[in-house]
Amino acid sequence: MPDVLATIPLSALRTFDAAARLKSFTAAAAELGVTQAAVSWQVKALEQRLGQPLFRRLPREVELTLAGERLARATAEAMRLLRGAIADLSEESDGVLSITTAESLASQWLAPRLGAFQLAHPKLAVRLDTGPRMADLGREGFDVAIRSGAGDWPGLECLYLFPSNVTPLCTSEVRQQLGGLARPEDLAHAPLIGLDAGWNDWFAAAGVTERPPSAVGRLIADLQVLEVASALAGRGVALGSPVLFANEIAQGRLVRPFDVAVDQSAGFWLAYPAERRRVRKIAAFRDWVMAAVG
Repeated sequence: MPDVLATIPLSALRTFDAAARLKSFTAAAAELGVTQAAVSWQVKALEQRLGQPLFRRLPREVELTLAGERLARATAEAMRLLRGAIADLSEESDGVLSITTAESLASQWLAPRLGAFQLAHPKLAVRLDTGPRMADLGREGFDVAIRSGAGDWPGLECLYLFPSNVTPLCTSEVRQQLGGLARPEDLAHAPLIGLDAGWNDWFAAAGVTERPPSAVGRLIADLQVLEVASALAGRGVALGSPVLFANEIAQGRLVRPFDVAVDQSAGFWLAYPAERRRVRKIAAFRDWVMAAVG
């Protein structure tokens, strides 16, 4: 019996993988940098070789058949393994560790510590990405990620680092101006920095049954680090991570009036593709990070 796989071009499987993920020949064409007609032709040729349809063509999208779903699972895994293997064999990638994480975590926790990692590994350069969205490690060329969440991302090995929680932070001067902040209720008339939703969660965790009125002139920013920077400038009280701002608290630049903290997620995690756990640069960074939080 002839080996059917040997007669199928890798380009056809790559095209099928994109169309299956995106559920659109048009979107697949845009991702691959080819025409929609080229995608349609590749898929049609693959269906003819396999002798069965892989998609149902609908007016505005395509839908996998049962055979298509089965093949999609296999091609997705195969493409992930291939990308990992090629990255590991690439000379350029051997000398660069690519990390993706959130901007507040990068600036407050990771960046100040990376110098120690680079001193320990002088032949390894570091590329740090702080984009606003969660990057796909397998498809976007990143080696590792530090993310907040539940640590249950498919295909990734995840190691817990530290909690993702926030608590009120302000300067000692602001605390004195607000009468010492002896009880959570004392924040009722404080200039609160940040979204109402976050403060509502904190007041509930602190046992304050009646939500204090919103303060005027507050700052709402996209990044926690910007809101805490406003608190550092004496503009009010912000919700910030006691882990990310541990140095400012230790130096007395910020005070933490209350021990109550509210979780934003299940925690911060180091994540990397499971099949790449033994890659030297990833193993080196994993060991260093775990020692840094230990």
